[in-house]
Amino acid sequence: MSTPFLIVGLGNPGSRYSETRHNAGFWFLDRLAESCAVRLRTQTRLQSELARCELHGHDCLLAKPTTFMNHSGQAVRAVMDYYGADAASLLVAYDELDLPPGVARLKQGGGHGGHNGLRDIFRHTADHGFLRLRIGIGHPGSKDAVTPYVLGRATAEQERMMRDSIADALAVLPALLRGDLPGAMKALHTVKEDGL
Repeated sequence: MSTPFLIVGLGNPGSRYSETRHNAGFWFLDRLAESCAVRLRTQTRLQSELARCELHGHDCLLAKPTTFMNHSGQAVRAVMDYYGADAASLLVAYDELDLPPGVARLKQGGGHGGHNGLRDIFRHTADHGFLRLRIGIGHPGSKDAVTPYVLGRATAEQERMMRDSIADALAVLPALLRGDLPGAMKALHTVKEDGL
């Protein structure tokens, strides 16, 4: 069986966190599962909710870790090992403090930027050159305010903008999956400028 392209959304499990900014990666994955008409199912030994689907002609595996954010790497490692996936076939979607709500950006490789979910994935993987989808949530302005901010709910307007940026990201997945990262980045990164 061929190795699927693995798409992971980061967040915290449970209803207490479902609407918080830190769960933007989960929001993306839920929208993706909805677009594929598949239901994520809990795989306890892989510490994830998983669904396999065909997306724009590509075999994809969607994963939401059931660990808390700080232990996301355990789940990502377990899924990668089970399905034989490597960094070249991995996209991780997560919330990004350094981007405003309404903006989503693709990148390949780089550091973890202090994001606890990415930090734990780094701990459990040797190759950090995987693709990332950074979903902007904005910054509270003070380092001390970051934790309550990310674990809090966005305003209605911020949430609408975040969900709009997720829709923008979904629209560039066909290019990304066929290996045209520059094309996907160009389309996603200019979407807001075009709307000005």
